[in-house]
Amino acid sequence: MTPAPAHTPELLPGIASPADLRALPEHALPQVCAELRAFILEHVARTGGHLASNLGSVELAVALHYVFDTPTDEIVWDTGHQAYPHKILTGRRSQFDTIRTYHGLSGYPTPEESRFDTFPVGHAGTSVSVALGLAKARDALRGSHHVAAVIGDGAMTSGLALEGLNNAHGLRSFLVVLNDNEMSISPTIGSLARHFSKLVSNPHYRLFKHRMGSAVSGIPLAGPVLARIASRLLGGLKHVIVPQNVFENLGFHYVGPIDAHDVAELISMIRACRAEDDVPVLLHVITKKGKGYEPAERDPERYHGVTKFDTGNGDLQPADDGVTYTDLLSDALYRATQTNDRIIVVSAAMCGGIGMTRFAREFPARFVDVGIAEQHAVTFAGALAARGMRPVVGIYSTFLQRAYDEILHDVCLPKVPVLFVIDRAGLVGPDGKTHHGVFDIAYLRHMPGLRIFMPRDKAAMNLCVTHALGLDGPVAIRYPRCVVPSKLVPGGLPPFGNNDPARWESLMSGDDVALISIGHMVFYAYRAAQQLAYQGVHATVIDACGLWPTDMDALAATARRTGRLVTIEDHVVAGGFGSSVAESLARAGIQAQLLMIGIPNRFVEHGSLSDLYTDLGWQPDQLAARIGSWLASARTTSP
Repeated sequence: MTPAPAHTPELLPGIASPADLRALPEHALPQVCAELRAFILEHVARTGGHLASNLGSVELAVALHYVFDTPTDEIVWDTGHQAYPHKILTGRRSQFDTIRTYHGLSGYPTPEESRFDTFPVGHAGTSVSVALGLAKARDALRGSHHVAAVIGDGAMTSGLALEGLNNAHGLRSFLVVLNDNEMSISPTIGSLARHFSKLVSNPHYRLFKHRMGSAVSGIPLAGPVLARIASRLLGGLKHVIVPQNVFENLGFHYVGPIDAHDVAELISMIRACRAEDDVPVLLHVITKKGKGYEPAERDPERYHGVTKFDTGNGDLQPADDGVTYTDLLSDALYRATQTNDRIIVVSAAMCGGIGMTRFAREFPARFVDVGIAEQHAVTFAGALAARGMRPVVGIYSTFLQRAYDEILHDVCLPKVPVLFVIDRAGLVGPDGKTHHGVFDIAYLRHMPGLRIFMPRDKAAMNLCVTHALGLDGPVAIRYPRCVVPSKLVPGGLPPFGNNDPARWESLMSGDDVALISIGHMVFYAYRAAQQLAYQGVHATVIDACGLWPTDMDALAATARRTGRLVTIEDHVVAGGFGSSVAESLARAGIQAQLLMIGIPNRFVEHGSLSDLYTDLGWQPDQLAARIGSWLASARTTSP
């Protein structure tokens, strides 16, 4: 752990807002940075959260708030993985132990939480477009404040970021800070990353311009005028010293790269960028992910998002007690690859997150990481499939939303066999509103020809992967970010006994009501059925692993037997699994009473899955009570 310097009194406790920071002399800022870095390390070790990127952005947050008059001047942070220092400096230090907990601070910037958070963020690549909108609105309203966007080098691979840069030509008082730490979550790849490396390796122009500017501005009286003239002359000279770069071609005045851990140099350069208000400016800064904490510096991917850990040795607490669904998918796909040499896995900068680290290491020629470019990943996979390959696209549910048109136009329309493995499907816990994967059934199941599966356990996952790779059209396998909840049911569920995962499977038989569920929620449905049995209610429990298209034979037989159906899903009700059951019943003209349990029409906050499930009424005892009450009401209203 990096200790705070031996200064008394400490400075960080006296900073309740950026105004307090700006009241400090500049020579005190290194101490503020040291205290801030130590504070983040100490508290994230207790709470878990995003660590390495936030340790790397300490000086950047201090310098931006020191130079800019926030919140009048507006700063937009991309994704929020680097915004913990910003949160601490803007009045939330005393609440920091609640970060990512139920009813506590969000792990991402959100205007509901603070007026210093200019816009809700959570997905990579959005900050430039957001800042551009804020700046255009400022100009339309004849404002005079500055707008700055902070974006990581990994997010620059996002098409959205490039679209924003392309649209910024001619803006005044507009700054983009490219935080280049040579990492996104997985290592940054591609041509843009190589371009940044070339810029970093050519510091001669920056040094020359900085030294010339300092010398000229020091001339009494005429210094400021001469400095402006010299700046314009050096603009032409630059192309002799350093070849033109992509940002200059997009109309930005490019500055950098500079060491963003030298807070004095950083403040000097940000002030210079702020003064140049006639063209948009891109400031390229170099940070070190995990700065100040050796384990995180050595392995920034491992310490990107962490559980609680020991600051002494860096040991992370196990995230979960058991096998996760990501583990199951990873193992099943790895086995399939042993006998199928046409499989190619495509990732969008989430190799570790989707469990493909071993796959990428052992099959490097069959693993492609396209960076934070979900749209490209899907269209690329569609073309692979059109030429006989079996692409597997691994993307989190919340990020796959970005590629809706590509799934429809470039996979479903040509009917090519792309397998989507959708990680983080369902509530994801502490990451909250921007990351809950609770919309994918609704935006996928209306696409012609696309089949959707959600396996409940290892046997089901193995069968789904094998089955999906043998189909001749698009398939999605969705699975949550949690362990297989086998301990929820004493003795476990009956073994998976269905040879065709598209066919629904009955796990318990009863005539009073049928509980139909998918994936991990089958365990909750089964346990609720056991508790209903204590009340004298005999329930059928069905695992609808092949959730779309609907298994009409199983649905019709179940509806006619019980007359009362309950769907249980970790997804929004509108357009979700329950909606598909309702639509299927209506199309077939089958009369049945239906209760749909899922997420109502609202965004769900962050917190542990246990807290969120309790809030939504999904714990087995809550489900049993709700279903029992519904059955009692249904009996009194039945003709």
